[in-house]
Amino acid sequence: MLDVVRPTWVSEEGCGNGRCEAYLADMLTLQVEKRTDGGASAPALRRAGSVPGVVYGAHQKATPVTVSAITFGKVLREAGEATIVSLTGLGEAIPTLIHEVDLDPLTNLPRHVDFYAVTKGEKVEVHVPLEFIGVSAAVEAGANLVKVMHELEVEADPMNLPHTITVDISALVALGDKIHASDLILPAGIALVTPAEEVVALVQEVIEEKEEVVAPADISTIEVEKKGKEEEVGADAGEGEAKSAE
Repeated sequence: MLDVVRPTWVSEEGCGNGRCEAYLADMLTLQVEKRTDGGASAPALRRAGSVPGVVYGAHQKATPVTVSAITFGKVLREAGEATIVSLTGLGEAIPTLIHEVDLDPLTNLPRHVDFYAVTKGEKVEVHVPLEFIGVSAAVEAGANLVKVMHELEVEADPMNLPHTITVDISALVALGDKIHASDLILPAGIALVTPAEEVVALVQEVIEEKEEVVAPADISTIEVEKKGKEEEVGADAGEGEAKSAE
């Protein structure tokens, strides 16, 4: 179970309608350690079960850190890019977003992670996963649902970031219907960064692949060609015998 923590920059004052309480319920914590010059190299840290990383931000000096690979994996699956993660171990807890994760191309395991330190009131741009809900009449009738996008880029205060943004595919009624980014209903305080005309999902006709019919070989043609070759061979043999007789 991941811990919940109240960051020092969130106060109880001015939190109306349970806004802060809902936010705090989603707060995850992650213990990190500061890396020092002359310490273990990045490959050595990975072999020891740690992931090297860095914490930085508009008001945060870039600080190299390490984090347990197992613990980070759990937090990454839970948080993604759109959930605040409070880093502990560097003094005062630092609210951050997992900004970028470098994955090993062979093992798909994290090799390096960037944490972006956020500041209350300063908006950030993040990619929020899309959650497809509802039933499409076109799909029910046999059409194909094509999910063109799986996440949406938005701008918001870190405290207002949603875990997911829903896409109601019930709007897809007939073949050719599309849902654009501008059609999505965003929570209050969330601004769309993805181009409004970008297609999120659409329905199209199911195209069945036709099997190529291979025409059967014409046996009569093969026999004629074979007979012709035999006659040529016989003629060549006759010419050879005639020359020998001479």
